[in-house]
Amino acid sequence: MATSQFSYQACDAQGKLHSGQLSADSKQEVVAILQARNLTPVKIEEAGGATTSISLRRQTINTKDVIDFTSGLCTLVEAYVPLDKALSLLEGITEKSVMRSLIVELRREIKEGRTLADALQAHPTVFSRMYINMIHAGEEGGILDKLLPRLAKFMEEADEAKRTVISALIYPMILLVVGVLSVIALMVFVVPQFASLFEDMGAAIPPSAALLLGLSTWLQKYGWSLILVPFLLGYGWQKAGSTPERRLQRDAFLLKLPLLGSLLLEAESSRFCRTLGSLLGSGIPLLKALHIAQGVMENQLLAKDLEEVEETVRRGVSLGKALASNGHFPVLLPQLIVVGEESGRTALILDKLAESFDEQVRQRTRRMVALVEPLLILGLGGIVGAVVIIMLSAIFSLNSIGV
Repeated sequence: MATSQFSYQACDAQGKLHSGQLSADSKQEVVAILQARNLTPVKIEEAGGATTSISLRRQTINTKDVIDFTSGLCTLVEAYVPLDKALSLLEGITEKSVMRSLIVELRREIKEGRTLADALQAHPTVFSRMYINMIHAGEEGGILDKLLPRLAKFMEEADEAKRTVISALIYPMILLVVGVLSVIALMVFVVPQFASLFEDMGAAIPPSAALLLGLSTWLQKYGWSLILVPFLLGYGWQKAGSTPERRLQRDAFLLKLPLLGSLLLEAESSRFCRTLGSLLGSGIPLLKALHIAQGVMENQLLAKDLEEVEETVRRGVSLGKALASNGHFPVLLPQLIVVGEESGRTALILDKLAESFDEQVRQRTRRMVALVEPLLILGLGGIVGAVVIIMLSAIFSLNSIGV
């Protein structure tokens, strides 16, 4: 749905003149927005045609924008501000134009009689399926004011965990890139100098040195093709998840990888526990909460397992026993859930489990990074050392021939 950009001039209660731009469908909507800000319109002009559709600009909306939007909406809803009024206030305090346009569109759809979940559903690249399902559950159960704080906290903690992992991986990635570039520079600029030395001596090149010089020649001619490797890997990764069957096979393979598999499993378990705990703590029934929790799982094998768990619970089996019979989740998870179900504190146990899994993920990440750094240094140093030894051995063989 396209909107138009309007420039305006308006006066506040003190008579001070304000000017700026707004995205709206008509001048009447601009007037309404300005009046909601306690401004009196003086001049309104269309800035020049329809602006880009929200769907074309979603890429500029990041996770922090959604978290800020959720936190602001949470504060207003807890203060019993009507939803359309809350969105109008958020539109007035949001600085990012694309986010402001999104809020305008959400408010317009709500004024037309749609629910907030229905309005969010039109923007799947901005709001996740889990986010939309949780809002839907909150509206349906009349507990949106209780569920929004948990949703905002969940998003903040998930974003913090993600940034922690990324920060830990920055140094190893820089080390890897610099090391690879150094080896390539050695092969392209230094090793070829030895070829002319062998030609001047008129001696046969040892097989190991010949292999190294051949690799150097290939890098000089076709080294540019290495730039395509990341794109080919990315394309292959997308193709591996292009169909539900391939995605299932790919995700099952990832969970079987040494070190990385257990790290992914704990991260997914944390996400599941935090989501389900937030939903149950907000009063959402278990079956509906399990259905919503499936939408937050990135690993499709575990999401499929949760579908089976939901069906098992629907038949009257407890959640802990259903998870224990599944076999893919960590052993600690179903055991503690059984304890929580017996004591009536399932939501609290799930929150504690989420914190425990988060801490384990952080510790495993730190250990993996601590292991990767020396391995990278040793590996790259070994490659450089092998190149030097091969070329020096070839030179010493020439000296032996001369003697």
